[in-house]
Amino acid sequence: MLSFEKYQALGNHFLVIATADPDSFPIKRAIDLCDQNFGVGGDGVLLVAPPTPQAKECLARMVVINSDGSRPEMCGNGLRCVALYLAKQKDLTDQQGSAPTKFVVETDAGPRACSLASENNLNSAQVKTAMGKGRELGTIEHQLQGEMQEFTRISMGNPHAILFAPPISAEELDELGPALSSQIPEGSNIEIASVIDPQRIKVDVWERGVGRTLACGTGAAATAFAATRLGHTQTDTPLIIELPGGELTLHVAKDDAVELTGPAQFVFEGQTLL
Repeated sequence: MLSFEKYQALGNHFLVIATADPDSFPIKRAIDLCDQNFGVGGDGVLLVAPPTPQAKECLARMVVINSDGSRPEMCGNGLRCVALYLAKQKDLTDQQGSAPTKFVVETDAGPRACSLASENNLNSAQVKTAMGKGRELGTIEHQLQGEMQEFTRISMGNPHAILFAPPISAEELDELGPALSSQIPEGSNIEIASVIDPQRIKVDVWERGVGRTLACGTGAAATAFAATRLGHTQTDTPLIIELPGGELTLHVAKDDAVELTGPAQFVFEGQTLL
């Protein structure tokens, strides 16, 4: 039997599994678990393990396996879920019985600081996470609605291609995502960002290895960073990213470091033979 806990962050839903060796977790098992019809269902599996020896400052390590079996470098919504999971673990409480609220999690994109704010309810919390520094990767052109469009490529530890334009239909995004991602070595997440005003941007996202999702934390961070570079918003000011699953608050510092604040929620726990 495999024990798991299910979490969601703006509708991005994951199975969180504790393991001593995340690198040997069977990929097929993760795919089967994520199957919406024959498994538990999820956008991905979040494996939580002890940190590696070179990451002694970290409380734990997070490894992400997408629903198609691929392994992305980072997952912003998943990181908030893992942070909430860690806060709920009784063996991590201090001598006074208080849950950890500030700690660092090791990811494949590097260490990421987390802090939680909850009202004595560890089934849900607002979680602030460091997303690392944005990095410009140039641009790529791709056809959309009969015209060539220039997408801004950004790395937040994982790759993104962002177009600032009016919203497109779900069907168009489902077609655009895999077509454009396949043109980029190792693939990319794809975002359509519609600027409402300098403090709010609406984003629809197609995630590499998953497909169209209700939310993407790294996509929100990449969009916020790109928006400062293209003059749609300013650094050191709060920016609301509006996703189909809800809203995230972003902050881009002058040194290119991005912070993200948003909710995470425990859904249920269980065991499976899969």
